[in-house]
Amino acid sequence: MRQSVSNRRNKAGDLGAMNDRIATPDLLTSKRERNKASNREAILRAARAVFAEMGYGAASVRDIIRRTDLASGTFYNYFPDKHSIFRAIVEEIANGIRLQQGLGRRNATTVEGFIEGSFRGYFRYIAQDPELVALTRRSAGAIRTLFDEPEIMPLFRDLLADISEAMGRGLLPKLDVDLVASAIVGMAFEMSIVMVARDPIDAEATTKFATALLIGGLASMMAQSSNKSGGKLA
Repeated sequence: MRQSVSNRRNKAGDLGAMNDRIATPDLLTSKRERNKASNREAILRAARAVFAEMGYGAASVRDIIRRTDLASGTFYNYFPDKHSIFRAIVEEIANGIRLQQGLGRRNATTVEGFIEGSFRGYFRYIAQDPELVALTRRSAGAIRTLFDEPEIMPLFRDLLADISEAMGRGLLPKLDVDLVASAIVGMAFEMSIVMVARDPIDAEATTKFATALLIGGLASMMAQSSNKSGGKLA
């Protein structure tokens, strides 16, 4: 009997040890993944701060890595160069703006609400983050060069889709979708550069100005279009 109990205990111990051996690789992998994610986030936070303080042109990879507790070579495990991490930061910003603008547009029930929602989401997102304000001030040229890159294009595609949907249900006048979207994007970005250069920053006043300007332009285009007897805006 004693030998049987002892055998059972030994088998249970063997099974426990086996389970530990089986689980260990997964636990190690999970820890490595967490460390990788933590390191990447630390590098991104440091890069945002450096670009905000120095601007894209003056900043270097060395400046970024000095803001972290990581070894100098660690940066290159995550990003090949300064340009790639700047693109990653711009992608994060664009995704945040997409969310804010999307909510503003999709809740709109008037043309004014649609246009205003697009601009307000953009301007408020930038104005509420002092670091982002500084980054925009000092790196506007570098951001502008990314407008045709994959990091920015989802924001533009969302806008195109929302404009098309709004035109389809009669919320917006049926004009050239690409031109309307380009006007919104161009006005939002260029006006944001002026906005962040001012003290105090007034996102709401900038929103109202941009909305009034664009709606006035749309009304003028609609009047011209109606005078062409069904002609299409080029």
